Amino acid sequence: MIVGGHVAERSEGEPIRVVVADDSPVAREMLTQILASDPGIEVVGTAVNGEEAVDAVSRLRPDLVTMDIHMPKMDGLEATERIMAYTPTPILVVSSSVYGEGMGRAFDALAIGALEVIKKPEPKDWAALDSIAREIIRTVKILSRVKVITHIRGKRSALYGDQPPARLAQERSSRVGIIAIGSSTGGPTALLNVLARLPQDLHVPVVVAQHIAEGFVPGLASWLDSGSKISVVPAADGDVMRPGVAYMATTGSNMEADGMTLRFTKPKAGQLYIPSADTLFESVATSFHGRAIGVLLTGMGADGAAGLKTMHDRGARTICQDELSSTVWGMPKAAIDLGAADMVLPVHEIAGAIEEIMAGA
Repeated sequence: MIVGGHVAERSEGEPIRVVVADDSPVAREMLTQILASDPGIEVVGTAVNGEEAVDAVSRLRPDLVTMDIHMPKMDGLEATERIMAYTPTPILVVSSSVYGEGMGRAFDALAIGALEVIKKPEPKDWAALDSIAREIIRTVKILSRVKVITHIRGKRSALYGDQPPARLAQERSSRVGIIAIGSSTGGPTALLNVLARLPQDLHVPVVVAQHIAEGFVPGLASWLDSGSKISVVPAADGDVMRPGVAYMATTGSNMEADGMTLRFTKPKAGQLYIPSADTLFESVATSFHGRAIGVLLTGMGADGAAGLKTMHDRGARTICQDELSSTVWGMPKAAIDLGAADMVLPVHEIAGAIEEIMAGA
């Protein structure tokens, strides 16, 4: 494995070693059976509370932990904090709380180092268990290859081109009318870093495509809203965008900007990531041309790279998160390799760059 959020190659034939932490015997057994059904995964231990989870990780040094949030003795939030402080390990939060306070705690775990959150499989999901199992196994295989670190120290990367944001803005035409953001693995925390730093009087709307499990967008929007000066809401088809509001695309559909109106469209056949950052960025490029700012944050794969390049080629200002502050430097790197990025910045500097661009536009 490689430090800095890269994906490491696993030795051929070596199984992914997983610890399952959940106080529910039913959920623990379902997760164990799902994971054990894949020959490339081995469940090496289970835990019924946070204390046992911390101990199991220390003893067994697994490649990944599935972490329930609500557990006795020590909850999943404190266990995540302990693990990331002493034995940093990829953590997948498996939560039964899709809405309300419990959902907020699941996203709090992401803020202290967990990588992703998915919905806990339940007996009522039996009819869809095959598809749920495939998604859990796919997620475990992806996240187990991420090298997590306890603390990320941002380091300002070189700008693409030799011009600071204000000068770029001055040399491009017209006033900014929208900010479009794409993100995936590690995205909730990165989004909070960006949205929380935007000013309350932001005079443009923000549109966001974040890859996340079905049902979690309302909880994520609520969590982001509570930590931001601007409003963060789940988007609805036909919404007319308002300044100072960030609209989160829902799972299951692509979101497009049709002028100042949001439209939902069906995913293309074989589309891997839904909602698509590429689709969102391309629609922004069509509707706003150079009057836009595009931001591509941490994430696995290449979604958003081609769309950001379209925005860039239409005259929009474009920013990619840098390698050191990314959980997974896949999507930003793909965009940079295409020549789609005007700037490459640590996540905590992106909001400032947006303000500087808008001040000069």
